[in-house]
Amino acid sequence: MRTTITLLIATLLVATAATPAVAAASPAATTDAAEATAVPADASPALDQEEDDDTAPADPDDDVIGWEGGYWHNESLDVDRSDGLNGSERERVAARSMARVEEVRGLEFEETVPVEVISRDEYRNISMERFRNTSGEERLHQNVKWEATFFVNETTDAVSAQASNLGSSVLGFYSPEEDRLVIVSENQTSPRLEGELTLGHEFHHALQDQHYNLSSIRANTTDGSNANSGLIEGDASYVEYRYEQRCGEAWDCLDPRGSQQGGELANFGLYLVSFQPYSDGAAFVEHRYDQGGWEAVNEVYDATPESTEQVIYPDRYLSDSPTNVTVEDRSDDEWSVLELNGSIDHASLGEAGVFTMFMYPFYESNQQDQLIDARSFFNYQDGSQELDPIDPLNFTHRYTEGWDGDRLVPYVTDDSAETNETGYVWASAWDSDADAEQFVTGYRELLEYRGAESVDGYDGVYRIPDSGEFGDAFYVDRRGDRVVVVNAPTLNDLSAVDDDAPDVSESDWTPDGEESSDDGETTADDGGSGNETTDDDGSGTEDMPGFGIGAALVALAATALLARRT
Repeated sequence: MRTTITLLIATLLVATAATPAVAAASPAATTDAAEATAVPADASPALDQEEDDDTAPADPDDDVIGWEGGYWHNESLDVDRSDGLNGSERERVAARSMARVEEVRGLEFEETVPVEVISRDEYRNISMERFRNTSGEERLHQNVKWEATFFVNETTDAVSAQASNLGSSVLGFYSPEEDRLVIVSENQTSPRLEGELTLGHEFHHALQDQHYNLSSIRANTTDGSNANSGLIEGDASYVEYRYEQRCGEAWDCLDPRGSQQGGELANFGLYLVSFQPYSDGAAFVEHRYDQGGWEAVNEVYDATPESTEQVIYPDRYLSDSPTNVTVEDRSDDEWSVLELNGSIDHASLGEAGVFTMFMYPFYESNQQDQLIDARSFFNYQDGSQELDPIDPLNFTHRYTEGWDGDRLVPYVTDDSAETNETGYVWASAWDSDADAEQFVTGYRELLEYRGAESVDGYDGVYRIPDSGEFGDAFYVDRRGDRVVVVNAPTLNDLSAVDDDAPDVSESDWTPDGEESSDDGETTADDGGSGNETTDDDGSGTEDMPGFGIGAALVALAATALLARRT
């Protein structure tokens, strides 16, 4: 929805009420990380040499890194923190924060960025307004895409859920198009600046924009957008981590994290899939930093990651491009590909999206059901019960680690806009036949978790009863290293959506398991050449190159409460 959504880089704070069976972990910042093992020549001096100085050195004759607006990065400030900061105090803290971001990142601000502070209610209104002009076709596209992951059902509006998630979780944001930096305060009557790390995180986005033009870093799909976020948010998160390491040691910081309350998420699955860039992005950037310092990180802006796979596995960056999966339209006259005005007609979930599809039941069931062992998901530091501050979550599993590309094409009828009854063909490519079979194994388990029953006599055909939340028909077919999933409202509609799906009738199956023995097995593949365009897939998150998590990961293992900045 690029035409209706302003590009934002925001800091989010999100909470949910899921408590894993594993031990609790201490709060950790999404930008926090282990100390870098390699320090480049242009890195900042040792922390113990940079203590805050009550007697600030003279201002330099020329603007230098580590000095902004009359304040050095390690300069003490005379501010009253007891009742929030007044206008002049906020300006001083902001100037010093800019200097600190420069000092950590080794880049100079080209111009000053003004700071606004608004209440959460004000931001909720902003968030809802950003999604207000979403077209009916775009909403259908979002509904189909996220229903395919089993995050939202046919009675849920995915766009509204995304807007609600943002309204409850954003701690601050930077808009490249408006050159606007905004901090969201939980104090509704007297909004105030509280957490310095949120401020620093957003200033880093402004610094990125001044040097690399964030508005030019666009993607067409969910996977592409999250891949870009892996760099943008990963860079900001890694800088935030190194910033926080100096707080209390070398720098006197204004209450680093402030009060990060936020609100309840409307949909944790939608949140979790967009959280992956924060979890893996900082580790991706640290990997580059260890290879060649900040210059190696800077080079990535000239060739951003092509997929979330490349962010999850940094060694695959530049060496493992995703396969361009295609889907041939084999629908009948009743069904057609959902067309979006000025946007592409398909989606790509990527490895992060597919992984989250398998992980989501753990949260949805309040940790009662696990398709992926939660103990492998939470990345604890060696010998401790604390999550790794740089890479807190492992978005990798045997069901998904062989991902090499995917394309999901939504299908609609003339009545879909009114009924929200839709279908889709989802084709995916895998590194090997064995990897494809692993995905199919996991997907069958997911269908079983959702209440699906196999249709006797039709290999790969399943039906979730209409009494269930996701009552639909499914056809799952693997051919070598390719897998195709066909979805339709009823068994009768499967072959209408894709002629390669078996010709099955609802009379062949009943919810109590009494099915006919008719043999209608057939196969499907990902077929010829799909419709190619150059615009985005209408996703509400594609136009936000990242959701920075300076708010961080807050006791995720204990409460599954995530905080992030964008």
